[in-house]
Amino acid sequence: MTEEYAEAREIIADLHRIVTPNGVQEKYELRAGGIDHCVYARGKDRSNPVMLFVHGGPASPLAPAAWEFQRPVEEYFTVVTYDQRAAGRTLRTVDPETIADTLTIAQYVEDAIELAEQIRERYGVQKLVLVGHSWGTIIAIQAALDRPDLFHAYVGIGQVIDARANEALCFEYALQQARKHNHTEALEQLASIAPYPGDEPLTRERIIIARQWAQYRGGLSAYREDSLYYFEAPMLSPEYTVEETETINEGNQFTLGRVLDEMLEVDYTGVTEFPIPVVMFLGRHDYTTPAQPTADWMEKVRAPYKQAIWFEHSAHLAPWEEPGKFLISLVTYVRQLSV
Repeated sequence: MTEEYAEAREIIADLHRIVTPNGVQEKYELRAGGIDHCVYARGKDRSNPVMLFVHGGPASPLAPAAWEFQRPVEEYFTVVTYDQRAAGRTLRTVDPETIADTLTIAQYVEDAIELAEQIRERYGVQKLVLVGHSWGTIIAIQAALDRPDLFHAYVGIGQVIDARANEALCFEYALQQARKHNHTEALEQLASIAPYPGDEPLTRERIIIARQWAQYRGGLSAYREDSLYYFEAPMLSPEYTVEETETINEGNQFTLGRVLDEMLEVDYTGVTEFPIPVVMFLGRHDYTTPAQPTADWMEKVRAPYKQAIWFEHSAHLAPWEEPGKFLISLVTYVRQLSV
């Protein structure tokens, strides 16, 4: 990757520059769990509710891709996100080998809580709106359960409720689509991991095969075989340098194998009471973290307020795929819970 995108980056940065007198646009570091995390905050009015967005992955920071959808949201919320430990720019703040043993869900949750406490103080608010996407939903939903006093509400996007059920649904969809389209290569590869997930270890290689063919048929981004707009977004990001974009894959490779086993054991189906309002954004075509287990859970869980919103033309990337509906849903169903 070269600096050939520099001029385009400057144009995007200028468009996204917060110029309102009471606006927020800052990058800084906050310490949590013994390490410094890179934090980003943007919003057009400091009096708006503050949203803490926990990114997915593992180790797929939101900051370098948020420019594609987030600017309208910043008119109604001050949006704060951070690069998790061993992810993105945070990967450069500490030797990853020294924190390899700390890459556990419990530690990520502790990090999120510590950061939430500091963000709350920094912006002078009592509570935050907590949002999680994909892998980030595992962290965020547990943070909400552990420290409900910190949050007005919880919003899950691509929520993980039952990880093993998700894997089964992902495989079933991939197989169904491969048969429908008589896709020989997909059928052969899927047969090589069947039965899935089965009793064999859920290795990274087996998961990639199942996900690859589900995503090929729109399970990541609806109606698309690939998602260039998402994976290549950092190339034009005003938040990351070209060199810093290289840390995204580095962090993913370093992190995934260390959290995979624990991630695959995630099961929130036993949670029947949720302490704060909960809103779920469900991609109708999501076969990366399939929506049906979350929809089923939402029907049963008791909470002060709950709302499930289907994104009919989205898969796993609803904020990017249906940004208008994403904005309207946040303003309609979530902002009212925080004012």
